[in-house]
Amino acid sequence: MKLTNMKLSGLCAGIALTLCSFGAFAETAIYLAAESALENTESNIRDKNEATLTPEDQKENKSDIKITATIRQAVVKNESLSVNAQNAKIITRDGVVTLRGPVESKAESMKLQEIAKQTPGVVRVDNQLEY
Repeated sequence: MKLTNMKLSGLCAGIALTLCSFGAFAETAIYLAAESALENTESNIRDKNEATLTPEDQKENKSDIKITATIRQAVVKNESLSVNAQNAKIITRDGVVTLRGPVESKAESMKLQEIAKQTPGVVRVDNQLEY
């Protein structure tokens, strides 16, 4: 199909208008994201640090996997906990459990810590939960 100059000009104008509109939307979205509670760039930078444990650091031995699974099951079954608390990171290495992520309150943080402490095989709990 052959496009005439007039059709081509109209097509280009339509594309330019769309791109301009999208550019303004993108700038607004970036501004809103920076002000959002969901903005977690600093957390992501922190988590790239080799000293900070992430779920990828979970040990693959049977005992640590069992500890993590037991804690996760207890946390998910606890309907009094928020979705954030139920999704907290649980990382076990040689019986040491690290809890990380956002929770709604200090009470939730302490509840997760208590669940972890009561789990058989746990040596120590490192509570890094944020509220």
